[in-house]
Amino acid sequence: MKQDKIMSMIGLATRAGKTASGEFMTEKLVKGGQAYLVIVAADASDNTKKMFRNMCTYYKVPLYIYGTKEVLGHGMGKESRASLTILDKSFAGAIVKNLVAAGIVQEQEVQNKKIDIRESDREGNGGSKQYGEN
Repeated sequence: MKQDKIMSMIGLATRAGKTASGEFMTEKLVKGGQAYLVIVAADASDNTKKMFRNMCTYYKVPLYIYGTKEVLGHGMGKESRASLTILDKSFAGAIVKNLVAAGIVQEQEVQNKKIDIRESDREGNGGSKQYGEN
C-alpha cells in the first residue's frame, strides 16, 4: 500500500515536471545543485550505486536505494530507469515521509541525512535551511 503512495508521488512529481531520470541527467543535476533527492534502483549495478553514493555524499544530497529499474520507470510512466532525481523540496520531503511510513527507511537514517538546502531567503541574498527543518 505505502509503496503505491511512493510511486504515486514519483508519478505526480514527474507530471509536474519536477523529476529527471537517467544516469547522465541525475549526475548533472546533483552536481548543478538542483537535486533535492536521488533514488537509485536496488537492481542497478554496484558501480552505479557506488558512483551515486559518493556523489550524493560529496554534494550533500539525500540518496535512497528503492525499487527496481522497472518499478522506478513505471512510476515515472517511462521505460526502466536505474536512477531518478527529485527537483522539488516538497515532493522530496513527501517521498521520504512515505519511505519512512512504509518501513523502507528508518527515521534515524533520515535524521542523519539533514543537509543544507540552497534556497534564497526573502531578501534574495541566499539563505540556507536544513533538510527536514520546518
